[in-house]
Amino acid sequence: MNQDIQQYPFETFPTTTPAERNRVLRNTYWLLALSMVPTVLGAWIGVSSGFSRALTPGIGLIVFLVGAFGFMYAIEKTKNSAAGVPMLLGFTFFMGLMLSRLVGSVLGLTNGANLIMTAFAGTGGIFFGMAMLSSVIKRDLGSMGKFLFIGMMLLLVAGIANIFLQSSALMITLSVLAIGIFSAFILYDLKRVQDGEETNYISATLGVYLSLYNVFQSLLALLGIFGSRDD
Repeated sequence: MNQDIQQYPFETFPTTTPAERNRVLRNTYWLLALSMVPTVLGAWIGVSSGFSRALTPGIGLIVFLVGAFGFMYAIEKTKNSAAGVPMLLGFTFFMGLMLSRLVGSVLGLTNGANLIMTAFAGTGGIFFGMAMLSSVIKRDLGSMGKFLFIGMMLLLVAGIANIFLQSSALMITLSVLAIGIFSAFILYDLKRVQDGEETNYISATLGVYLSLYNVFQSLLALLGIFGSRDD
C-alpha cells in the first residue's frame, strides 16, 4: 500500500463509498422533484397576479439578478444546516415567479397550454436522457466544467443584451445554444454526484435545478416564437 502511494503521489481516490454516493443521488432526485412544487406555485401566482407584467425589462432584470444570486449565496451558506432545504425551496418559488412573464405570454396564444406541456415533456425527456447517460458513461467529465461555464457566461451576457435589442433571431439562437449547454450541465452535475465529487445533495439539486430551469425556459421560448408565427 505504501509503495502504491509513493508510486502515484498525485493520484486521488474517491473518499465516499458507493452507498454514500447513491444516498446523495437519491436525495438529489427527491429534492429536485419537491422543488417543482414551489416553482409551479410561483409561476401560477405570478401569472394570476400580473406580477411580472408590472416590471419593466430593466427592473425585472435587476430583481432577477439580485434575487437569484442572493438566494444562491444563502443556499451555499446554509447547505449543511436545517435551513438549507427551505432556502432552496424559497429560491425555486422565486424562480417560478420570475418565469411567470414567459408563461403568461405563451398562455396568451391559442395553443398556449399545449406548448407549455410540450416544453415540460421535452425538459423531462432531456433530464431522463442525461440521467441515464450519466449512469453508464465511464470517462471523467471534469474537463467539461470549464467550457460549460464559459458558454454559460457568454449566454448570460448575450441574453442581457437581447433584453434591450429584442431580436427574435438572436433569441432563437441563444435558446438553441442554451438547451445544448444546460443539457450538458445536467450530465456533468449528475456525473459529479455519481463519481463522489459532489457530496452535498442540496448543492447538487441547485445545480441540476438551474439547468432544468434554463432548458425549460429555452424550449418554451422557442415554442412560443414558432407557435405565435403559426397563429
